[in-house]
Amino acid sequence: MTTATRQAVSDRVMGPENEPLPTRLLGNTGELVPILGLGTAPGGMGLSDEDAITLYHRAIDEGVTYLDTAPGYGRAHKQLSSVLSERRKEVFLVTKVPADDGDKALEMLHEGLRDLGVEQVDLTFVHSMGNRDLEVVLAKDGSMAALQKAKASGLTRYVGFTAHNAAWKSVRMLNEADVDAVMLAMNFADRHTYGFEDKVLPLATKKNVGVLAMKVYGGALDMKYEKPERSALSVHGYEDHRTALNYALGLPGVASAVVGVFNDSELMNNIAWAKKHTPVEDASGLLEQGREVAKKLGDHFGPVD
Repeated sequence: MTTATRQAVSDRVMGPENEPLPTRLLGNTGELVPILGLGTAPGGMGLSDEDAITLYHRAIDEGVTYLDTAPGYGRAHKQLSSVLSERRKEVFLVTKVPADDGDKALEMLHEGLRDLGVEQVDLTFVHSMGNRDLEVVLAKDGSMAALQKAKASGLTRYVGFTAHNAAWKSVRMLNEADVDAVMLAMNFADRHTYGFEDKVLPLATKKNVGVLAMKVYGGALDMKYEKPERSALSVHGYEDHRTALNYALGLPGVASAVVGVFNDSELMNNIAWAKKHTPVEDASGLLEQGREVAKKLGDHFGPVD
């Protein structure tokens, strides 16, 4: 079965507004995840605990059960612990370890589990491969080997990596490491700068590795999660977030787009767009717009190489 066919048959049939979010298979894990995931950086770094917890509960109620977090997201782990104490079985829980060294990775994972108040997460990423020392990560005592040990011991069910820049590192990781999933920065503007869609996505889908799209709106401006409606794309003149989401979800092999939101309105807008997702009809026109936006954004996620 081709990647496109797998994606098509695993999408739920779109229905009325009260129908659940469509789901897709996450690579060869066999897991069905909603096509919209929730990033918790805005909640952990830009909201009060009360507001963030309310937002997380609302997201789960609406079917956004893929929850993405990281130890660097302010109070996100602590906020989520309150939610997970009641609803752990309802969610696919993802965290990250921004570490090269294996001992440091395990230390961070154990600390994250304590802060989240859980014994196991569903997926752990080595975070931000563009900023990692690839040789150390891939070494016998590196962070990827450590996560494999964590998987074997039941601390995490699946492992992978995230990448914002330096796509060549992702290619090596996919060729040399045993990973279940990847999360890549992919939007119609940064495609012209970092090129994950052309350099990495085909290899991931060929290997049937689960793919999550992040930064589909260009990410928070300067990576500061302070205000709503301040995505990098919108700051540089592009306001059509629905089309940007459709672009990301239309990429072959993408299981879900992980989006951070600041409030209920943003959450519900994204849910509505996801439920009505259709591939972008004029991709060439959109990519041409993206080329102009990319000139303004530059290498905002870090060096290309």
